[in-house]
Amino acid sequence: MQKAPWDITSSQRAIFSIIVMTGAFMAILDTTVVDVIVPKLTGPLATDMYGVQWIITSYMVSAAIALLATENLIKRFGDKSIFIFGITLFTIASLMCGLSNSLEEIIIFRVIQGSGEALIMVTSHIMIFSYFPPSKQGLAMGIYGLGVSFAPALGPTIGGYLTEYYNWRMVFFINVPVGILLTIAGIMYLPRSSKIEKLPFNIISFFLLATATVSLLIMLSKGQEFGWFHSITIGVLLLISIVSFLLYIISEMYSTNRLIDFDLFKNSSFSNGMMIYFFVLGFSMYQYFYLLPVYYEHIKMLPTLDAGIAVFAFAVFIGLFSPIAGILSDKIGAKETVALAAFVYVFASLLFLPQLEYYTPLHQAMLLTIPFGIGMGLFFAPVTVLVLQSAPSHKSELAIVLMDYFRFVGGSFGTALATNNMEYFKNMHFLRMEELQNIEYIQHFLDKLTLLSGANSDTIKVVFGNYETFMAYNYGFYNTFLHAGLWGLFGSIFVILLFVPMKKLSKRRG
Repeated sequence: MQKAPWDITSSQRAIFSIIVMTGAFMAILDTTVVDVIVPKLTGPLATDMYGVQWIITSYMVSAAIALLATENLIKRFGDKSIFIFGITLFTIASLMCGLSNSLEEIIIFRVIQGSGEALIMVTSHIMIFSYFPPSKQGLAMGIYGLGVSFAPALGPTIGGYLTEYYNWRMVFFINVPVGILLTIAGIMYLPRSSKIEKLPFNIISFFLLATATVSLLIMLSKGQEFGWFHSITIGVLLLISIVSFLLYIISEMYSTNRLIDFDLFKNSSFSNGMMIYFFVLGFSMYQYFYLLPVYYEHIKMLPTLDAGIAVFAFAVFIGLFSPIAGILSDKIGAKETVALAAFVYVFASLLFLPQLEYYTPLHQAMLLTIPFGIGMGLFFAPVTVLVLQSAPSHKSELAIVLMDYFRFVGGSFGTALATNNMEYFKNMHFLRMEELQNIEYIQHFLDKLTLLSGANSDTIKVVFGNYETFMAYNYGFYNTFLHAGLWGLFGSIFVILLFVPMKKLSKRRG
């Protein structure tokens, strides 16, 4: 009789979990740690802000494409081999990114790095889940959640420290020794994959879905720069994405070897779990990942390192509550824990985070983000357990691929929404301030400032205009934070649907 993958000693389970979790932590940390250094690369790479944004976009796009092929690679070569290959790829690419002296060079290596991240995330997810018996799989995902949900929040702190005390290249170089140690440890200690089978790969569906994904992600990441639908480029990208998705669906309908088995979505727990993951994590949480460092740096005007430390206040609670959420999933059930996480998260994001503004004392701002961190910490483990327990065991790789794919696409939507909302609400508040102003009084006030300061009247007008813009930006954050929370509230609809029996729904439809 073949031994179950979780039939191992406690020490083996601990060693395997540490190796796998460290790999996941390193990979996902890179998604936010690089965000901090991007504005500082315009000089060294001789480009502008629009140019360096491709450092993020190229990584995101390549990771999304690599995800689509990961299930087939794992089936063919085994999760251990693909995990080690992903770590090696990521480590070499990190070294080359740190050595890059031009924008073109760093973009090429970021593409390779993103592919490595996709391989690491899917395999580590599968492996750590397999090391724990079914009765403790919630705990497994709670431990794994330390990497997946804690790392993105910790990224700005680490990025800020390395940039301030060393230089931007250290953000990439720090991955190299960790990657080398992980590769050696993985080869020496991780168990071999027992199930290896050569499955046919639907190259046509892969190409169509990859094209659709690339077009969509570039459109979302560059929309603000190009002016959204005022731009022909954005319109063309949207058209390519829609047509490619439709052709992909047709290809899957008439294919004997589907790229994705959509029968998984017939299970209501699986489909609702994926929608919760897509909207709560992608559309809502990813907005806060992006917005909170911006708030601390541009509204509270903190140095990069101090902003990172402020973000760390809620990141600690993500790390503390991830294992707790895993234990709760095993004790009271994944659905119930998801409901608790959604309640805490939505409550914090709608009631506490919109209070953050320029006049909020820093210690108060940090305290207001703690319930948000608790909600995030409670979220990841039960949703993952719910999705994986709702999928057949032989489809666990595909379930995890879909989760990570939804994370990338949902996160791209979330980041685009945050960027667009910041600009929109800033302009809205600026116009409202001008509408309410008494022109004669303002002119009198500016004349008095000119007289008292001894500065040129044009200079005073520019300073006052900058102050108006800053305050419009400040007031706009209330609406932007609130809208991010509303997406979390929308995602909670699918949490409620978890507790609605499908038979009742079908009877009502009939």
